[in-house]
Amino acid sequence: MNRPPLPPAIESAELAWHNGVPESKRFGDVYFSRDNGLEETRHVFLRHNQLQERFSQIREGGSFVIAENGFGTGLNFLAAWQAWQSNAPAHTATLHFVSVERFPLTREDLTRALALWPELKALADELLLHYPPLVRGVHRLVLAGGRVRLTLFFGDINEAWRALDFRADAWFLDGFAPARNPDMWLEDTISQVRAHSKPGTTLATFTSVGRIRRALMDAGFKMEKTTGYGRKREMLKGILETEGPDQPERPGTIAIIGAGIAGCTLARNLAERGYPVTLVDSRAPGNGASGNAQGALYVKLGVEFNDQTELALTSLTFAQRFYGNWRGQYWHPTGLLQLAHSPQEADRQARFLHRNDYPRDIFWPVTREQASELAGMPTQSGGLWFPRSGWLEPQNLCKTLADHPLISTSFGVEVNRLLPCNGQWHLSTEQGSTLAADQVIICSGHLSPELIPIKGRFRLKAIRGQVSHLPAPAVTKPKAVICGNRYLNPTLGDIAVTGATFDLHDSNPLPTTESHEENIQELDSMLPSLFSPNAGKPRAEALDGRVAFRCTTHDYQPVAGPMFDGESACLDDLYLFTGLGSKGLSYAPLLAEYLADRLTGQPVCLPTNLVRRLETRRLFQAGMAVS
Repeated sequence: MNRPPLPPAIESAELAWHNGVPESKRFGDVYFSRDNGLEETRHVFLRHNQLQERFSQIREGGSFVIAENGFGTGLNFLAAWQAWQSNAPAHTATLHFVSVERFPLTREDLTRALALWPELKALADELLLHYPPLVRGVHRLVLAGGRVRLTLFFGDINEAWRALDFRADAWFLDGFAPARNPDMWLEDTISQVRAHSKPGTTLATFTSVGRIRRALMDAGFKMEKTTGYGRKREMLKGILETEGPDQPERPGTIAIIGAGIAGCTLARNLAERGYPVTLVDSRAPGNGASGNAQGALYVKLGVEFNDQTELALTSLTFAQRFYGNWRGQYWHPTGLLQLAHSPQEADRQARFLHRNDYPRDIFWPVTREQASELAGMPTQSGGLWFPRSGWLEPQNLCKTLADHPLISTSFGVEVNRLLPCNGQWHLSTEQGSTLAADQVIICSGHLSPELIPIKGRFRLKAIRGQVSHLPAPAVTKPKAVICGNRYLNPTLGDIAVTGATFDLHDSNPLPTTESHEENIQELDSMLPSLFSPNAGKPRAEALDGRVAFRCTTHDYQPVAGPMFDGESACLDDLYLFTGLGSKGLSYAPLLAEYLADRLTGQPVCLPTNLVRRLETRRLFQAGMAVS
């Protein structure tokens, strides 16, 4: 038997094809009915959960959550998505589909399986375009312009239900037959189905096995047998009839302080879900730390696959999908080369490759010759090639993100204090005006501590970073982003941006010749063949550049979540989103998705271990109190 892959990779399904229908070699069972899999899905899951009628009744800005215990070929998901297209309300609402798969199909097998259903081709093509790499953990896919969100967990089913935060409106209890795959139908699994349900949640399953029906009844579902599909004479459907609150109230007014990449991605995310937002900043969008002309989409994955590495990886792959919406505008997926630029980095990369197994659609190792070919210029070493990464125009992207009918902007306004009053937060400004909102998210980078309404000190710090604008004629133009002790982007117009310095104890907001000289020296050390022999190295004193202050935490991990008062109590309706450091372009899209989930009460896109990693309480020191 083959050994399981090293983390974070996961074993893929092994398929046998019989008359065009895929069958699992591991479980010896088909993925869908040989008679007509799509009609079986419609009969068993769509009709017996009354989806057509229920979709049309969702309130504006609301959501409907379907959960499933075996993603398989994705046929059930595509059928639900197709039904959503036909029956969803005309106003903005979101279909969430939460599914688990222990042995996911490869992209090639998924493509072949879904080709059996021509009427689903447009939806299947979009799913395949966004289909994640085969790595363990949670993957959030945003489809249909945000109208459909797929939360896909690759791993053990009970691990998934413990890690995910959601409550379903309907369950598709699918998966291979209980006799062939008993782990999926254990009592522990069914108790998790109950825990993730709300009053009125329905369920349907193709099986009519007595022990399954009894376990569901013991969990509180009212169950009944009904006519099955095709050769299966009977199936089960049920409903949770317990008492409980109705759907949570729609959040009130929302204000976001800070229009950098964090604030703009969050504002756009909420607006596209149908929630009006006010975006407040003392300057125009993308004029702070997000204001560089170019920025690389880059993370440094840890040697050990721990929570920190999982967060970086999940953020990177989500960001690659997110920025794809602006390909050819502000997103340039040239690929990214992470050089083994020193003996220490070469040793780190060797240990990293020995201890981990990553799919090639995330990265693959390259020799010096291969690196030189990919970069379009000679390099001194090999490294790691990230084919789906590249570079962005952050300021232009921020402006576009902030331009939405449901985003009201209040620029040129500097907030100096937050005060709770009469169930709202009041934002006092330097200009003497006051704004009020039911929920407030502080996204002000290194200025965030000045707005947190708690006395004391926070483990947040500002780190000065200066980039240098290299004249295009002075450099050998790279074809891709190159990272090492500095990064270098392909040219944009007549410049290529490089940097950035890491000045922990320097508060100078203006570019300096010394910092330009440092960037040139480090870049020359990393890429000796970069500078044109004819032009020579550019003179530091003649360069343009830009200074920005990164906000980072004591543990160099981002912060996203509700504010705590230092005594483990949550401050009502106040959130913090900062500490992204030099990786803001990579972290912002996923963490905005997570915060939007929290703010709207929709299924959360992150597992509990990563939610804990982001908590604000770790920033606070003892003795703090609300000011």
